[in-house]
Amino acid sequence: MSSDFEGYEQDFAVLTAEITDEKKQMVANVEKQLEEARELLEQMELEVREIPAQSRGMYSSRMRSYKQEMGKLEADFKRSRIAYSDEVRNELLGDDGNSSENQVGC
Repeated sequence: MSSDFEGYEQDFAVLTAEITDEKKQMVANVEKQLEEARELLEQMELEVREIPAQSRGMYSSRMRSYKQEMGKLEADFKRSRIAYSDEVRNELLGDDGNSSENQVGC
């Protein structure tokens, strides 16, 4: 029976390694996409500067909206990365978050 358990352990190790690699790839992909979005916003800003003054207001308003949306995306991504970093740190330290040091009011 222990050989079955050892086989499960190996399968589990492979799966968790794959999940970790996929997380890293997703983070890298999102970082790349955010950079591309920043570059697009810069190009859009340059275009807005070239628009005649009478029409520029409408495009400037849209740019503010896009910048706000970009800020929210970046903040969400940063929060996700921090949460993931905390999770990895806890796993490496063997801290499941339930120790008496981490509990409030103890």
